[in-house]
Amino acid sequence: MRVFLPPARSVAIAPTQGGGEPLAMEKIDPEGVFEGEMPAEWETVYRLRVEWDSGGTSDIDDPYRFRPSLTADAFAGFVAGTESRLFILLGAHREEREEVPGTRFSVWAPRAIAVNLMGSFNGWEARRSPMFPIEGSGVWELFLPGVGPGALYKFEIRSQPSTIDDGWAVEKTDPMGRKMEVRPRSASVVPPAGEFHWSDKGWLDGRSRTALAGRPISIYEVHLGSWRRNDDGSWLGYRALAETLLPYVKDLGFTHIELLPLTEHPYDASWGYQTLGYFALTSRYGEIDDFKGFVAEAHRLGIGVLLDWVPAHFPLDSHGLATFDGSPLYELEDPKRATHPDWGTAVFDYGRPEVVSFLVSSARFWLDEYHLDGLRVDAVSSMLYLDYSREEGEWEPNDLGGNENLEAAAFVRRLTETIHAECPGTLIFAEESRTWPGVTAPVPEDGLGFDLKWSLGWMNDTLEVFEAAPHRRSSLHAKLTFSLHYTHSERHLLPLSHDEVVHLKHSLLSKMPGGYDDKFANLRLLLGYMWTHPGAKLLFMGGELGQWSEWSETEQVSWDLLAYPRHAGVQSWVRRLNQTYAENPALHVLDDTPEGFEWIDVHDASRSVVSYLRWEHEWDDFLAVVANFSSTAWKGYELAVPVAGKYEVVLDSQDPEFSGTQGIRLHGVAVDTPHLGRPAKLTLDLPRLGFGLLRWRR
Repeated sequence: MRVFLPPARSVAIAPTQGGGEPLAMEKIDPEGVFEGEMPAEWETVYRLRVEWDSGGTSDIDDPYRFRPSLTADAFAGFVAGTESRLFILLGAHREEREEVPGTRFSVWAPRAIAVNLMGSFNGWEARRSPMFPIEGSGVWELFLPGVGPGALYKFEIRSQPSTIDDGWAVEKTDPMGRKMEVRPRSASVVPPAGEFHWSDKGWLDGRSRTALAGRPISIYEVHLGSWRRNDDGSWLGYRALAETLLPYVKDLGFTHIELLPLTEHPYDASWGYQTLGYFALTSRYGEIDDFKGFVAEAHRLGIGVLLDWVPAHFPLDSHGLATFDGSPLYELEDPKRATHPDWGTAVFDYGRPEVVSFLVSSARFWLDEYHLDGLRVDAVSSMLYLDYSREEGEWEPNDLGGNENLEAAAFVRRLTETIHAECPGTLIFAEESRTWPGVTAPVPEDGLGFDLKWSLGWMNDTLEVFEAAPHRRSSLHAKLTFSLHYTHSERHLLPLSHDEVVHLKHSLLSKMPGGYDDKFANLRLLLGYMWTHPGAKLLFMGGELGQWSEWSETEQVSWDLLAYPRHAGVQSWVRRLNQTYAENPALHVLDDTPEGFEWIDVHDASRSVVSYLRWEHEWDDFLAVVANFSSTAWKGYELAVPVAGKYEVVLDSQDPEFSGTQGIRLHGVAVDTPHLGRPAKLTLDLPRLGFGLLRWRR
């Protein structure tokens, strides 16, 4: 037998059973190669007694005493594109073999001529730990005795000459690694041993029994690194965030928190959207169990946890997925399609079954391992359309002559079907910016199978209206009402996300026209309109207190603004909106059907006023909304209502409670006088830039 141990002065073979004297090995190469003979019966019961150059002697287990435990049969689903638990097979896994504890490492590199393991356990000397190829699978494996949690490692991939290079060795992090060093370091880390003791079984059981339809969904979107920071400017950790962020979200009444990507990424300013570690929780904010504790605490408080997840592209950092085994492996080989034109990143090869298994397994991993309640899939349109951000001549039609990426669509369907079948009760949302049909329709009905689609059309039209001066809004009136032509074609989520408050787009408050008070009135009006419009809600952090500055990943939310009444008023308004939204079924129970919404007056463009009804099941009860987008107060405004009698104001954006100036005033009760085709009308004074939600008192 031979061993390669450069740090060793001498090596002997020592039996672990049956006795016998150690047999000295001969150093046959000055680099550290030792050779010796031993009785055949020692083959599985020996250790190496090593005298080290640095001094001292120790007995170690030879990794090559242990043969691979995986076979090609284990990867049948992987190569077929149907594997959803690839994280069980590949990566670094703590094991015990023949009562010897250690870690099994395995990696997919089918076109490599050799793969070596390097790390803190072998002095980063890759030659010491060559891995075994598992024939017929493209996978390489090695069990390292004695290596445990916290060990750092990388794979040295030796490639054959190709069209890209002449063949050389490159150091790669583990695509299936569960933990990585904090940037700029990039080694993978053997994850901790032991099991986290979850305390959320009741939450998970209840979640799996609850249907999506009819539920109030109000999401607070957060970038953990800039929500709040320590006094010295450093990040809060997962544990500190559990103690501060989660009670804040609970107090404001949001049902869910959505976290910008926590998959490991090398560049802070990418906000996590240029992912390298598709199975690795970012180490920026703490340890794996710290984040599990964060999720468990959220569930204890009744808050669902959603995560942004990015299967559309990945960065080209040399230690990542790009040209992983010397040629394109995870990415497309076609140079016309291989790079995303907007982000300079690599595009996944959705036609490769192993890549489909990798991505579907990543999605399932976050839901399984961290008990997350759902995923928001980023940049879906960039996946689905061959011509996305490409000019004529920069893309080629599919086999049917269209611009659809049929392979990506098939991957998306596989993804949503798998998540719904294997992770019951979890949600999967799509950021789809075009008009792909059936984004939220079931896969058997030729849909993509998502639970919700971001309504970017609603967002763009609505913000265009609000950014315009009030005297111009009458000409933009149709943009306020157009969304109801398509709202019920999909299950929608209304997003006022991080994307709308960066890159010189201004914060929500700064977008608003007019003087100081008018800006706040406009913001409260916008939020009231959003919370009563059909669809789930999403608001990015800082919007709930009227932050003046754009969001920056380097600075925390401007919490000092809450000392000022107008900003505190916006926060109180958001709290009341969430409370009212959750407590009134009319605002959510029929969100997915046309029966839940009815216009009162859609044509009052001259006064820039819209009014509508939100209904409960069987038209049993209703709420009436009236919103004045103009800077003129309309006294004696006549609102058509379904029934005469007494009405009360449930929400009033201009109420002094929210630092408004003058609220709605009702002129008595609604009278039996037909108006706009309805049997009764209610007269009220509607303040400028005012929003009101009214309830009929039986």
